[in-house]
Amino acid sequence: MVHLELRALNGDFVPSTSFHPHTYRRAHAPAHTEPVAVTAHSTRWPTLKRCRTQAERCVQTHATLTAFSVQAPGDEDEDVIECPTVRKRLQPRPSPFAPHHNFGGGFVSDEDRVAMQSMRFASSDSAGATCQPGLDGGSNGAGPGDADLDEVCVPLAPWAMRAGARETIYFNPKDTNVAIVTCGGLCPGLNDVVQGLVRKLEDYGVPEGNILGIRYGYKGFYDRRNKPIVLTRKAVEDIQLEGGTMLGTSRGGADLKEIVKRIDMWGIDMLFVVGGNGGNAGANAIQEMCQRDGVSCSVVGIPKSIDNDILLIDRCFGFESAVEEAQRALLAAKVEASSAFRGIGLVKLMGRQSGFIAMQASMASGVVDICLIPEVSFALHGENGLVDYVTKVIEQRGHCVICIAEGAGQNMLGQGQEVDRSGNPILKDSGVWLRNELKSAIPDTDMKYIDPSYLIRSIPTISGDRIYCKVLAHNAVHAAFAGFTGVTCGLVNTHYVYLPIPLVIQAPRRVDPKGKAWNRLRAAIGQPNFY
Repeated sequence: MVHLELRALNGDFVPSTSFHPHTYRRAHAPAHTEPVAVTAHSTRWPTLKRCRTQAERCVQTHATLTAFSVQAPGDEDEDVIECPTVRKRLQPRPSPFAPHHNFGGGFVSDEDRVAMQSMRFASSDSAGATCQPGLDGGSNGAGPGDADLDEVCVPLAPWAMRAGARETIYFNPKDTNVAIVTCGGLCPGLNDVVQGLVRKLEDYGVPEGNILGIRYGYKGFYDRRNKPIVLTRKAVEDIQLEGGTMLGTSRGGADLKEIVKRIDMWGIDMLFVVGGNGGNAGANAIQEMCQRDGVSCSVVGIPKSIDNDILLIDRCFGFESAVEEAQRALLAAKVEASSAFRGIGLVKLMGRQSGFIAMQASMASGVVDICLIPEVSFALHGENGLVDYVTKVIEQRGHCVICIAEGAGQNMLGQGQEVDRSGNPILKDSGVWLRNELKSAIPDTDMKYIDPSYLIRSIPTISGDRIYCKVLAHNAVHAAFAGFTGVTCGLVNTHYVYLPIPLVIQAPRRVDPKGKAWNRLRAAIGQPNFY
């Protein structure tokens, strides 16, 4: 295995961990070609080389901007992000969908490719071509007020493997045993995914009684108080009409040895993990332990994040439903604020490290005057501070509506280093803090504070998400029967792909303060920099 080391400008090695089994190689290279593993880590690093290549996919963490330097695809570019498999231990056989050619829709080949970069930029000056948040300054873009981010560019192949049903499968459906588990916080669409998995597994021919639902997260593998339940087509009937998850969920604290032990004892051939960064990290650890211990189990993740913070994926399921529901709170804040004398409507939305919900809901609602997200820091007081601007808005319009993501302003709240059981940072309550600060600084206002977080998490999906959940579930089942393991599926440039789990969990995806989406919102509401 060849590892790529990253160096800072001063020549020091950057702390790193291997993405193994994330590799990429020439798709048509000989079998003995040595794969290349890219190493990186999402901790805070020293000043790193600034990345201005013309084709990049950029993601920010709380202290690091991870930029994937993606080659623009060309006629001879065949580098592909390779996905691990368990095929060597299994016997190939024709798909049960072969007689009708997959319901007339045909099959996907392992040689099908999806371009990771859909755009060729003329230069680094083109909007969206660079990944330089907080480094250049300037009144028209993000500047010194952006998160203090160092950055690192990680080489990434230009092509991903296309998701979908294969003509050759590697498990006999009649003998296949399956486990499904949901992990982490609630998100619209969990029941939709569980239903989609069960139905597609039965379509393949997995018998009733062979699909287990693991209760309350990973602990359900070995917690005697919550034994697994049998999932059938009848058991999952109409569950998509309800919010939450019929299996229950929990965060972190899993015993990997006990989980792999049960997978081996129960003869589980496929494990489907519906979870976010933490849940997929657990899936990756399970897959690695299964591989180490010689347990032939295909582990496939379905990326879940109401914050929409999974790397490289266009959007996570449940996100659009969350934005739709978040608008209701913002519209309510508008009514409350505009109905009061010098009213302020303050809404706190989800978004620990990524402000996608706050940004998109603010843009969609059309009633927000100020949007605060974790990626862009702000000053509370001073000539260009937030308080001064709120006062001006109230004087001009008679009221002000503010949307704040839960992770915004944490640098002013004295955020510690504590993390929860899923590894997420434990945040101070930015909404209550800002409410109190504004009431103290502008005492002659009528403050209306709304925190709809749990109301948003628990709703059923809207139609777009419902369809997306079904397609993700189907592609996850296709991946497992095709012998892939340690992979997750999702949309990249509007096409469904398989990606190795280690690639998407190394850091949270974040709003680019110099990107088009944030720029559109600022232009739409006229929001200045608060510093």
